[in-house]
Amino acid sequence: MEDAEEEQRRRLKLEEALEIQSLRRIISAYLNYPDAADEDVRRYERSFRKLPPAHKALLSHYPLKFQRLRRCISLNSHFIFSMLQAFEPPLDMSQDIDLSEDQHPEYAQNDHLFREGIDSCSCESAPLRITCSVSNRHGCVESNNDSCRSSVLVHPNEEMSIDSHHQSDTGSHPSNTIHAKETSGYGEITIADSNENATVTSSQQQWLDPSFQLNVPLVDVDKVRCIIRNIVRDWAVEGQKERDQCYKPILEELNLLFPNRSEESPPACLVPGAGLGRLALDISSLGFICQGNEFSYYMMICSSFILNHCQTVGEWTIYPWIHSNCNSLSDSDQLRPVTIPDIHPASAGITEGFSMCGGDFVEVYSDPGQKGSWDAVVTCFFIDTAHNIVEYIEVISNILKDGGVWINLGPLLYHFADTYGQDEMSIELSLEDVKRIALHYGFEFEKERTVETTYTTNPKSMMQNRYFAAFWTMRKKATAAQQQVP
Repeated sequence: MEDAEEEQRRRLKLEEALEIQSLRRIISAYLNYPDAADEDVRRYERSFRKLPPAHKALLSHYPLKFQRLRRCISLNSHFIFSMLQAFEPPLDMSQDIDLSEDQHPEYAQNDHLFREGIDSCSCESAPLRITCSVSNRHGCVESNNDSCRSSVLVHPNEEMSIDSHHQSDTGSHPSNTIHAKETSGYGEITIADSNENATVTSSQQQWLDPSFQLNVPLVDVDKVRCIIRNIVRDWAVEGQKERDQCYKPILEELNLLFPNRSEESPPACLVPGAGLGRLALDISSLGFICQGNEFSYYMMICSSFILNHCQTVGEWTIYPWIHSNCNSLSDSDQLRPVTIPDIHPASAGITEGFSMCGGDFVEVYSDPGQKGSWDAVVTCFFIDTAHNIVEYIEVISNILKDGGVWINLGPLLYHFADTYGQDEMSIELSLEDVKRIALHYGFEFEKERTVETTYTTNPKSMMQNRYFAAFWTMRKKATAAQQQVP
């Protein structure tokens, strides 16, 4: 018995060390952003210097462009560092890590944070698909401005509760902040005063000390660039067109299916793959109890900052398009600023009970306590992130109430499909098979159509990759006939 308890303690200690190591790598990717971006500019400058004098004369404005690029990088870095200052890790990042005595490497292989460092993602590069060592979500190649998402585990059931602080009976004024529950690992930190001077009020971020930073592969920094473009999609006026393409059909369908939403007993909606949180927030603002679930710590760090710490509309300026010189109509288009957020999250009229839950969808929502808990499940650009999409459908069926609805919008760009040389499970079904499996798990179709949309696309780029995404509404039958799939 003592040996078993000691083995369990050792296992837990190892798992925590692996998570700290992997989270340090993620933080280091953010911290390495300015140096990696500046190296790109130095590469542009080296190429420019190799031009013959006559050709340089035709591009005499380039040195000024390089200066402007560096200023844009600096402002992006200011946003990133402010975001990191506001983030309180759920683990003690300053503790020493010693993995040298690890005699059980299978622990590492099963650890989701650790996997972030070794997983690959499918990336789209029109007209071909290629593979890069980025993540298990819609990936990106910097030169292509393609869709991108990333993944890494936040502790299962670790929940960030967002509260709009409605005016109390005492007559006090409502607070215009959104806060995280103390149990969530996302502490309340004020990171900017009226002069935008960064401060840390709850703890010194010792884990941001250079001694804890790692030199990470450039593909890790690519994830940071992807996050910056995802910010535009979810939290900028410039992303409104994509939100109208992807989110608006979902919001309209929810509004139609649940016309009588009472404040006393609002319907509950789950959004797996919630990304930076905008769709979940918009659903909450319709009068739903809504929980976003996200697997990516890159995403969770950023969404927590925007939801909890942005004080005003247009508080931050970022330059999301500077990292690609391809397909630009003009230098001014490439270097154009984008202000965020386009709304103040705390003033968006969210329903009490809005939350963001970090963790792997299957692991978190396979819990028996989740069975029959949700009136609606909304998946947007999500179901193709699965190793086993059948398992996703099974879990969605299990957590829906009888008569509950599943609304889906997205492609089938399976993210593990091209993990060549890696022993990654990947079940890649056709849309026809996906629908057949859904019928097996007790769903019946109510609506189905195709939606043309982009994903984190630069609207002023000469290249616009488009998806013809499947959009459907399915309802879970009251008595699901679980027949054997032939």
